Amino acid sequence: MEILKTPTVQWGAAAAPQPGRKTPTLQWGAAEAPLPGQNESGDRFLVEPFNNGVLIAVVDALGHGHRAAQIAAQTTDTLARHACDNVTALVRRCHEMLHDRHGATMSLASLDWPSRRMTWLGIGNVAGVLVPHAFVAEARVKHLLVRGGVVGGDLPDLQPSTIMLAHGDTLIVATDGIDEQFADQLPQDLTPQPLAEHIFAHYAKSTDDALVLVARYSVAADGREP
Repeated sequence: MEILKTPTVQWGAAAAPQPGRKTPTLQWGAAEAPLPGQNESGDRFLVEPFNNGVLIAVVDALGHGHRAAQIAAQTTDTLARHACDNVTALVRRCHEMLHDRHGATMSLASLDWPSRRMTWLGIGNVAGVLVPHAFVAEARVKHLLVRGGVVGGDLPDLQPSTIMLAHGDTLIVATDGIDEQFADQLPQDLTPQPLAEHIFAHYAKSTDDALVLVARYSVAADGREP
């Protein structure tokens, strides 16, 4: 597919320091760009550490341009202020905040360091896949459940799912500005930031804002690379 947009890229890491113990770490990278002709995007992401965990969120505000960008920013600001809440409470909080505005779709993943579990909740059209640490052909990716609806509008029943994480598991979250076939052929040897840029370059649409976030969970002894 032709590269249609030049993305803005960001990357980082979050860890839970536990001296003398194996330390969970999250490495992440993202690529995003607004709809061609627009200066601002209604797609926005968040990676927010909190005590014993980290919240990952991708938000797609309805519409485009400045108004959508404002709504997306207000939504991620709300999520960041309450990152330690459970994902159901976070969606309900955003729903109340957005009820008198254009709504948004979103997917949230809350990682709990001690239990090594991820709790996932998706509303609307922000796709999520979990790529296992071993790229087993018959179970290469797990498509995470996203329920139809709009946060701030027609909110569905909120039924989060919980998944045990293993070293090297990779979460990919993408707005609908990324073609849904992005998970069909994923390269196996890329770290999060190059993988996000690869997905964006091959699957970003020219008809919408687009954002893809890649986050890889690792467990290693303190001071050593996983």
